[in-house]
Amino acid sequence: MRRYGIPLFLGWLALAGIPHAVGAEAAPPASPPADAAPADSEAAPTTVDVKELMVAGPLGDEALGDPKAPVTVVEYVSMTCPHCARVHQTTIKALKSKYIDTGKVYFILREFPLDDLALAAIMLARCAPPEKFFPSVDVMFELQDNWAFVDDPSSALTKVLQPMGFTDDSIKACFANQKILDGVNWVHDRGEKLFGIEGTPTFFFNGQKQVGELSIDDVDQIIAPMLK
Repeated sequence: MRRYGIPLFLGWLALAGIPHAVGAEAAPPASPPADAAPADSEAAPTTVDVKELMVAGPLGDEALGDPKAPVTVVEYVSMTCPHCARVHQTTIKALKSKYIDTGKVYFILREFPLDDLALAAIMLARCAPPEKFFPSVDVMFELQDNWAFVDDPSSALTKVLQPMGFTDDSIKACFANQKILDGVNWVHDRGEKLFGIEGTPTFFFNGQKQVGELSIDDVDQIIAPMLK
């Protein structure tokens, strides 16, 4: 069971006074990290226990839409995952307008950081005011190439998040928040242990597991029988 911590290479670390956590390697990603391959439409989906899936982490769930919608979509993401970035700029935008905003889908986003920089990014999103969680995630995915695969990710990510109201002091305070760190690790560990999550993005449609870069056409085919 891997426990992620804030890496030494982040410029914020020394200022925040956060110790290097067990299991974290102190090296920034120079290229996109390994994550889930594009979706295989021929693979038979796995179904997990929906009651267990709907257990929120210590920080609560970040969600969009009506909890009473007929379809619940849970997505596990890593902020440095290129597949996740593409999915959020295309499929999730279409999902929102077509299904979430129309009351057909309740969407939950859960953290599954694949590296320390992804952990740092999702911690910052969790530290944003509630109404700015999804805007923070959106802007980080939209500008992922500007901060995730550069020599100085700390400065780059700070610049990306400044419009969300983040300052050097608020960033340091976020990384000093043990509750946020433990909450993110809890969701990651539980997803790995109970639901067999290995890469991102990993989706669950009413408990039906789908792994990879789904298109909106893929989503249409999955959801259609659930709406009958």
